[in-house]
Amino acid sequence: LSKSQTIIESQERIIGNAKVDREKTEEGIRCSLLGIAHHNRGQFKTAIDYHQRHLEIAKEVGDKAGEGRSYANLGCAYGCLGQFKTAIDYHQRHLEIAKEVGDKAGKGRSYANLGCAYFGLRQFKTAIDYHQRGLEIAKEVGDKAGEAFSLCSLGKNFECEGNLKRAFDCFHSCVEAYDSIRAGLSFNDQWKIWYRNQHKSAYTGLWRIKLIQNEFVNALLAEEKGRAQALKDLLDTKYQPRDSSRNCGPFLTLSFVPTGTVFIAISGPCVYYWVFFGDDNVQLRKVRVNNYKYEEELEFFIEQLNKTALKEIDARDAVKCENLSHGSPKAEEAANDMIQVDVRYSQSSALQKLYDIIVTPIADLIEGNELTVVPEGPFCLVPYAALEDSKSTYLSDLFRIRVLPSLTTLQLINDCPAEFHLKSGALLVGDPCFEEIIYQGRRLLQLPGARKEAEMIGRILSISPLIGEMATKDEVLKRLSSVALVHIAAHGKMETGEVILAPNTTRETPQPQEKDYLLTMKDVMEAGLRARLVVLSCCHSARGEVMAEGVVGIARAFLGAGARSVVVTLWAIADEGTQEFMSFFYDALAKGKKASEALNQAMKCLRESETLKEVKYWAPFVLIGDDVTLDFNDI
Repeated sequence: LSKSQTIIESQERIIGNAKVDREKTEEGIRCSLLGIAHHNRGQFKTAIDYHQRHLEIAKEVGDKAGEGRSYANLGCAYGCLGQFKTAIDYHQRHLEIAKEVGDKAGKGRSYANLGCAYFGLRQFKTAIDYHQRGLEIAKEVGDKAGEAFSLCSLGKNFECEGNLKRAFDCFHSCVEAYDSIRAGLSFNDQWKIWYRNQHKSAYTGLWRIKLIQNEFVNALLAEEKGRAQALKDLLDTKYQPRDSSRNCGPFLTLSFVPTGTVFIAISGPCVYYWVFFGDDNVQLRKVRVNNYKYEEELEFFIEQLNKTALKEIDARDAVKCENLSHGSPKAEEAANDMIQVDVRYSQSSALQKLYDIIVTPIADLIEGNELTVVPEGPFCLVPYAALEDSKSTYLSDLFRIRVLPSLTTLQLINDCPAEFHLKSGALLVGDPCFEEIIYQGRRLLQLPGARKEAEMIGRILSISPLIGEMATKDEVLKRLSSVALVHIAAHGKMETGEVILAPNTTRETPQPQEKDYLLTMKDVMEAGLRARLVVLSCCHSARGEVMAEGVVGIARAFLGAGARSVVVTLWAIADEGTQEFMSFFYDALAKGKKASEALNQAMKCLRESETLKEVKYWAPFVLIGDDVTLDFNDI
């Protein structure tokens, strides 16, 4: 979405010049790009306006190909608005032009688009006919993406007709095609993330068919295959670069998954929870929320609950922090009855509503005192530690909690060579000097609390931290690859979690540019990280863009770069609360506690204090990845 916004802003500037110069063809292209960008942001009516303008220009200058593209784009936009008959009319016009100018690939896309419109009208046989025509042409012209799209669309139509075997075959072939395309993207992580996000419905269709067939373990395996794929590729490269024999198919066993793991997936208006318990047992619970009909309603509701929860606990105002933003076990029988949860009219808090949606339906299945959550979509940003039942008991009172991007992530970390992650060395960064930095038009405040935090941890470890002018981007990157523990206390961007460090002393311009001080996801993933634990005591370091890949932010970057475990924050944190929390956290780590135990103990200590017992002080911290221990004698 951010890239679409950038396209909109740049093309709007250029289009003005095109009008002045009467370069009609170029103006039409700009209008088309703007229409596509607005379409990608869900602004379909605005997109239609731009595509209509492109259509007018194309007709005026006699650009038949441009006219055809305009019809196709208009058809897609009207289809997204549910105006399927209008969409069909535009797609038919595109088809006529494609035939007229001999555009075979365009003809195939027209068939695919017509299939989608007839699917919207629930005329499945007609839709299937068009998609099969589109599939044939895609194969003829070597359009792998078009082939995969038609296969996915055929799967949806066969599913609606009740032909589950053909539906599964289509979805399976579609996923194979997408995986083939993804493999061709090599090491381009950002392209893989974008591509997976564009085609998530194929993977959902695959596991949905298995659920309908009551094969809920196979459904879990199918869903897991689509989770955090780009991250899996990064970890495969990091941990087993020479292992060409690795099985890239679904798991043969789930026995490595710890008891108390909850795998969350969304399909339509329902949330599905696979809960691991006992001796390799897994059970499925299906929950329909608020009697919703559509997936978008459910996801929006959870997003709003997350936002409301932050307001209720006063998370946004907790600190003096700048906003820098402008899934072979023994299978239990699946329950046939769907659990209905409706909290729309409840007077309980957002945290209690989230508890009722996420925890209450599966509470009887969770064993032990450890909870591992593998979330999807808006469930990635739920403050699990702060979820509260009707008796005001917090989830973190009952369990040590950690989060995983996928089950595959855990398996890859567990299977990595023992010597990969270092056991000695620490990098502590606090309060980098921002005096020379002008970020997004303004200067940044120093963080004296972050300096005290780094110095406090330095005393515990007998290590000198990088503070002030010493905490440059170059120096941090230089040390990242040689330490077992990384702790960074600095400013973080709200949308992405990127970290602001002191500017490099050697740079191209007197005024520091972003590349001189901003620690980006790309920087981290290229750093050769081998840390057992990374603690990002930065505002919003758990955040990022929620996509099919998961939360794409700085925490994922550290995991993908080679960190075994990452501690991050969901919201801005207060200086006094952070220092006290980290004191308890590192004291517990020094005593040999696992990271999840240390985190849970620190939360408990703050809850029991007089001045820092409010949720906003102790609940933002999240453990992602493995549950590590550190020997401070080695550090």
